[in-house]
Formats: sequence, C-alpha cells, structure tokens
Amino acid sequence: MQQKWWHGKTAYQIYPKSFCDSNGDGIGDLQGIISKLDYLKELGVDIIWISPIYCSPMADQGYDISNYYNIDPIFGTMDDMDKLLAEAKKREMYIVMDLVVNHCSDEHEWFKKACEDPDGKYGKYFYIEKCKEGEPLPCNWRSYFNGSVWEKLPNYNDRVYLHLFHKKQPDLNWENPELRQEIYKMINWWLDKGLAGFRIDAIVNIKKELPFKNYPADRDDGLCSVDRMLENANGLHDFLAEMARETFNKYDAFTVGEVFNDKPGELPLYIGENGYFSTMFDFDEKLINVSSDGWYAQQPVTPEQYKATVFACQEKVEGNGFISNIIENHDQPRGVSHYIPKSECTETSKKMLGGLNFMLKGLPFIYQGQEIGMENVSYNSIDEVDDISTLGEYKTALAAGLTPEDALSAVMHFSRDNARTPMQWNSNTNAGFTTGKPWLTLNSNYTEINVDEQKKRDNSIWHFYHELINLRRSEEYCETVIYGTTIPYLKEQKNLMAYYRKGKQTLLVIGNYQNQAQQVSLPSKIQKVLINNLDCLHSNENKLLLQGYQFVVIEL
Repeated sequence: MQQKWWHGKTAYQIYPKSFCDSNGDGIGDLQGIISKLDYLKELGVDIIWISPIYCSPMADQGYDISNYYNIDPIFGTMDDMDKLLAEAKKREMYIVMDLVVNHCSDEHEWFKKACEDPDGKYGKYFYIEKCKEGEPLPCNWRSYFNGSVWEKLPNYNDRVYLHLFHKKQPDLNWENPELRQEIYKMINWWLDKGLAGFRIDAIVNIKKELPFKNYPADRDDGLCSVDRMLENANGLHDFLAEMARETFNKYDAFTVGEVFNDKPGELPLYIGENGYFSTMFDFDEKLINVSSDGWYAQQPVTPEQYKATVFACQEKVEGNGFISNIIENHDQPRGVSHYIPKSECTETSKKMLGGLNFMLKGLPFIYQGQEIGMENVSYNSIDEVDDISTLGEYKTALAAGLTPEDALSAVMHFSRDNARTPMQWNSNTNAGFTTGKPWLTLNSNYTEINVDEQKKRDNSIWHFYHELINLRRSEEYCETVIYGTTIPYLKEQKNLMAYYRKGKQTLLVIGNYQNQAQQVSLPSKIQKVLINNLDCLHSNENKLLLQGYQFVVIEL
C-alpha cells in the first residue's frame, strides 16, 4: 500500500450547530469551533470534518444548500471560515467540509430559475418531468424521508421534480455535463482556499436508473425503497472518475465517501490505489438488522453480529484500500446506546467498544461527544423531536399499529437527534454549550457526563481515547497499528471479540463483550500490556480471566 499523509491521523467530526456557541444565540458556530481547537489538539485530533455550514434554509439541517460559496449567518461569516483554516494550519490540523452535490436546496438560485423556465438551461440542472395532476407519477420510488420522491413543481400543474430526500432538496441532474462542471468549479474554489478535502455526502445517489420505472411495492403505501433503483443504476463510476480527475487529484485532497452499497468487486474503484476517494466509511455495522418495514421493526444488535460484520469488512478491505472506522455520526444514534444493552452501558463497556473500533485497521473517526461516552437522549413527546427522518418513521410506526408511546420509544432509539444534542462541556447551565437557549434539548445526563469532569479524572473515557490516539502515533507501534493486518482470534468464542494486528510487532486486541467474566487462552506469553480499560488483569501462564467488558491490547 502506498503510504499517504493522512494514514496515521485521527479524525474528528463536528456537528457545528451543536458543538460550541460563541454568541449566546443557542446555535453552535465557527467562532465556537475556533475556541475549541486547542481542546481537540490536546485530545490528539489531526483532521476535523465539519458538517454543512453553507447557506441553507435548514430543512435538513444544512444538507439543503442554497449557496455553496458562502457561510450561513447562523454559523458566522467567510472571514470566520478563513480564520478557522488559518488557526487550524497553525496547529498542523486539517479542515474537511461536507460536499453535498446529489441535491441542493429548493431555495438555490439554480432551482428558482428552473421554476421560472423548466424547459430552459436551469430546468436541465434537475429532474423535472411532465405529469398532470391525477396522472401516474414517473415512478413509485420512496423518499429516504418517506413518501414519494416526486413533488409538484411550484406554479405548475403539469410538472413534477425528483427529490430522493426532503422535498426541499431537489436532486441535481448529473447527466448534464454543464451541471457537473459547475460542481467541479465549486469544489476547486474551496480547495484553492485551503480546505484539506471533503466528506462526500450521499454520493452513490447521483446516478439514477433511467428512464424512470416502477418496482414492486415493498410496503402498503405502494412505494418501493430507493435502494432497489440504486442496485440497477449503471454509470456511477464514470461520474466519480471524472470528478476525481477534475478536482481532488489535482490537490492531493483528502476525501471520505459516504458509500452505503458498494457492489462486489467495486471497493478498489472507490478507495484503491487510483480510487475516486482517499477512503470511505465502514457502514456495514449500521446496516445490521435494518428492516424494510421501518425503524420500529429493527432488532437490537448482538455482540456476535457486531463481531462478524466488523471482521467481514476488515477482510474485504485488506489489500483493497484504507477504510474509515466509525461507531457513530450525525446520522446515527449514539454508538454506546446502539451496541451495548442499556442496563450494561457503563464507562467500562463504553471504553471496550471504543477500543475495539479504534484499534482496527483504517482511519479512526471520533464523533463529537464520543470521547466522553455521550448517550442517547430520552424524549417524553414527539413534539420535542426535530429530526425530519424520525418524524417520518414515527408516522410509519403509527400506521403499523403501534401506540403513540410505543412508536416514540421505537423510533427514538434510532433518531438522528440522539447525536445532535449539544456537546456536554461541563455541568453548568446548558452544559457550557451556550449562554442562551439551546436550539435542541440537551441530554439531561450532562451533569454527570461532560468534558470538564472527565479531563480531571485519569481513568475517564476521555483519557482512554487519548491513550488510544497516543498508541496510534507512537514511534514504536505506529507502523503496526496503522498498517498491520487484522486477523481474527478465537472467532467462535461467544461474546468475545479478539483480533491480531500483525506488522512490525504482533499485537492482540481483546474485548470481553459481556457483563460476565470469561477466560481467554493466549497463543503465547504476554510481553507487554499496552492498554487496559480496568486497573486489574488476571493472568495465569497463557490464560487471561477478563472481567465484564474488559478490554486489553497486549504485545505478544
């Protein structure tokens, strides 16, 4: 594998609206991020991915962009952005922004002009079809946020436009070469400004199966999942190759793709030696037990499912590129609440989950608050929910016959609001996030779980992540931790996740994925214990007795 500048780094995702508010309006902003750069540097972060801060009406929290060349006033100004880039550079840190080019906002100038003249230049920037009221829609695809992907074009009774996401997010027509060149111009503008690269949103959706057609309905609404269309769409790779050639490759930019559904054999095309992206996220664990019926029908993830899925991904990626490993992000529930039973969600189990993920081969991404073990939030009413996808899934659960109470409980476990509650900096009013009224309800446990408390305590989750990062960048072990092969160990032992990292040294990573102690046989004697999430380690010759949720990294 050709070594890249970013391979040994640690990345951190910021959801800016909820990270740090500098002016008391209840919304996080760029100045707030700047004020926390030293905090991130102390933790050991190198690459910072910032979710969208472009101008937006916020129908989907900034993923509906109305101006790609400016900063939304709720986050600050372009001067603030320039200062962030400069301050990060001083600290040898790299700023990555979201690249959202499958769709824009219906308030973008392009779509406004398309509405004025759907047959003109800008009408061809979108998928606008003739369809009179009462006629069948061009196809029966279901939006990611539920309901049809088709919406009536404003001021027209015989036109509809396509939106795979929110109706205020019209899809951009990548079949149009003029539109593609506009996108490439914008990407290069940001890279010229000093951006290190992009996280690339929903990128597999840019290629549609054309002409539009129906698929068999998979729910009582008569619609079918967009995933069915994506399985049959051909031509995506031509678009991605052109984009990389026209933009990223010219700058040695760091890019991480949001790719949920790569097909067998495609991985090298995405992240291989000459792939479209530097890396892409491992989302396989997020797809465990996903139900076509909706969130309400999704079952909890078991330790055995998690282990099998992680190992399958590591095997698939070996020799084909460099993956990015995550436990959670802004679109997911909190990982500790998703992968650990609620009654067993403790600092010990949170460290185990973080350690098992962080020590895998690939680029580790920490999501804001993960380093202190932030958890899912409890809401008493659907009226407290902000997330559009949660509101849609709630309606689906009600339609399936669940009571309002059961529907709320079912969907809140998976809600994106879980990851979007304000960052918990301290135990003061509003968790130190803002002096005003937070835009989204805080998690009530912030008085116990916060940065200030954990930084003061040597055995905290924060210090555990700091220890993991230091091992990754240590002169002695970095080559093995970054480039060593992942090889499963004792794969059949239940509720035990263990694997070698084999390189310059042989490291053994072990997590007891249960509340009860269990014995583990070792292949050879322990030379050195590098990381341990508990104060004790019971060993006898070539055996370990691991306590509940104990995690260790040992050199053999």
